[in-house]
Amino acid sequence: MSSRRLKTRVMELLAGSDVDRLLAELHLLPAQDVIHALFSAICRPEEPLRWYAVQAMGVSVARLAAADMEAARIVMRRLLWSLNEESGGIGWGAPEALAEIMCRHQGLAGEYVHMLISYMRDDGPELFQEGNFLEHAALQQGLLWGVGRLAEVRPGMLQERGVVADLLFYLDSEDHVVRGLAARALGLLQAPQAVAGLAKLVGDSFPLSLYDKGVLRTVTVEELGREALQRIQSAEVN
Repeated sequence: MSSRRLKTRVMELLAGSDVDRLLAELHLLPAQDVIHALFSAICRPEEPLRWYAVQAMGVSVARLAAADMEAARIVMRRLLWSLNEESGGIGWGAPEALAEIMCRHQGLAGEYVHMLISYMRDDGPELFQEGNFLEHAALQQGLLWGVGRLAEVRPGMLQERGVVADLLFYLDSEDHVVRGLAARALGLLQAPQAVAGLAKLVGDSFPLSLYDKGVLRTVTVEELGREALQRIQSAEVN
């Protein structure tokens, strides 16, 4: 199959409504070729198409890593580069894809989780305090979805690197979606430090779309805050 035909086929699958069929069919195609086609799809604005692309990117890069770890690292570096100002692009979809890949492959998570975290941090005054803070609210949304996604699978990896303190900052964001996704991530990390900040979200009825476990659902910031508080309180009881 030519690269053009393969890309067309991938886009047709992404436009469908069956994510399980999508992943099953993509598994029959060469991982490297699928990944190449997915790079443009994770930037698309259509939902749930771009979320299916993010999920497919995670599965495909993990499959590639099982056969060729260095080739998978090249994909990771390409995603990271897209978030660099010098790349000339904006990096839409890159934080989400990076997180999904790290959820699917522990080795890549161990190597690159510090980079995902760095996008929540400013440069520090000391050596090795090299932050890459993302100022664009839309990129922050993708980053915080990614941190929340990783918190579902590898919470310890985030907790031991002090991510809770980084997330607390976003509860005061002017962007409703950022606030909601920060709340969700803090709840998944069961962070008692976040209780006071989460309580401030009560009454925030701003709606947002959340891709969760293969389903796109509409929630409010308040709902995400309440869900987070319930997770934290449940952890304290147990």
